[in-house]
Amino acid sequence: MKVTILSKMKKEKIFVKGTEVTIFSKFDNWNYICITDIARYKNSVEPKDVVKNWMRNRTTIEFLGLWEKLNNPDFKGVEFDPLWIESGSNSFTMSPTRWVEVTNAIGIFTRTGSGGGTYAHEDIAFEFASWISSEFKLYLITEFKRLKEDENRKLSLEWNLQRTLSKINYRIHTEAISLNYDYYEFLDYPDFWSNSTHGNHENLINHSLDNMESINALLIRQGLSQGERLVQLNSVAITQMRSLLSNRELKR
Repeated sequence: MKVTILSKMKKEKIFVKGTEVTIFSKFDNWNYICITDIARYKNSVEPKDVVKNWMRNRTTIEFLGLWEKLNNPDFKGVEFDPLWIESGSNSFTMSPTRWVEVTNAIGIFTRTGSGGGTYAHEDIAFEFASWISSEFKLYLITEFKRLKEDENRKLSLEWNLQRTLSKINYRIHTEAISLNYDYYEFLDYPDFWSNSTHGNHENLINHSLDNMESINALLIRQGLSQGERLVQLNSVAITQMRSLLSNRELKR
């Protein structure tokens, strides 16, 4: 996995038995958990050494290799075999950086700087946590699930809000049409009600609704409450409709 992918991921934090654990989440449900943070539960002074010791184990190398074969089409299986044979011996050493360089692995990566450490896909992170402490692993899974449930609940609420706003905005648009259009004016433009022209009319409204959704997303990022957003969106919807109604091309 390339570190540049992190720019497309969301950074979150959970607390497990008093230990802060960082998570990077992608929208395709791939989550990477900082196993350096997990290692601090075992050794707060040298957590990196804990990770390296775990990666010396033959069982660990076998597990990592199998995970990559199942999830990574670019995994270098030929380069993996010598590592697996050598693993577990007294002279064998392994680090996350070397693992990635040799095998082109995507299940683990190391990040430097602020929030630095070794991150592993949730499948691998849970395996590492089990090696650290079975109790810690169970608490980690519990907090991780709670985080994802909260995210799903927020997404559901946002989807319902968007749906409600679409209904409100569509009603505003249709009411604006009935209030601003003179019925007799349409007699001079009978083609306006033909299927193709009417379809264009609907497309204009749908395009306006798309604009409203974009504006709503911007207002959310600005921290406005639902009530404040509704007031501004209602004003924008009416302004957009007036602009449509005064457009000469629409009459044509």
